[in-house]
Amino acid sequence: MPETPSVTRALVTAPLPQIIEKLGLAIAQAQYALDANSIELTKTMAETEVDIGGKSYNLLTLGFLPSFYSFSEATVEAKLSFTMTESTETSVAVGAQVGINYGVFMAAASIDVSYARKFSVSTEGASSIAARLVSLPAPDVFTRLLKREYEQDIE
Repeated sequence: MPETPSVTRALVTAPLPQIIEKLGLAIAQAQYALDANSIELTKTMAETEVDIGGKSYNLLTLGFLPSFYSFSEATVEAKLSFTMTESTETSVAVGAQVGINYGVFMAAASIDVSYARKFSVSTEGASSIAARLVSLPAPDVFTRLLKREYEQDIE
């Protein structure tokens, strides 16, 4: 039965810390991409002009703000089930034949022995990663700077 414990050790020592680390890094990179996207959207809004009453305003001047998003929750779920079986089968068959023919005695014996050792390992695994995004208002400092920058354009 030495094979069974080694398979068990291999399955139980799954790299859970590395999975969690990679999830954290992936979320940080995704958050950075979301923030960069909001900043690019801000630049586009600043460059997009709308004519109202013969005067031109950009979208930020009119009060439009880009959406900002943040990860509020991330979940890693991993399920692993495994079944291991080990069995040993032994069988012995004994046969004997006796014959007498014309005064001659004959005897024969046969022994049939078989031995089988079987190992079976079955594994099933499933994993999922879920993240929840929430929309946030633009950062307060960002909003104040925009208002200060574009206040004179509105008046």
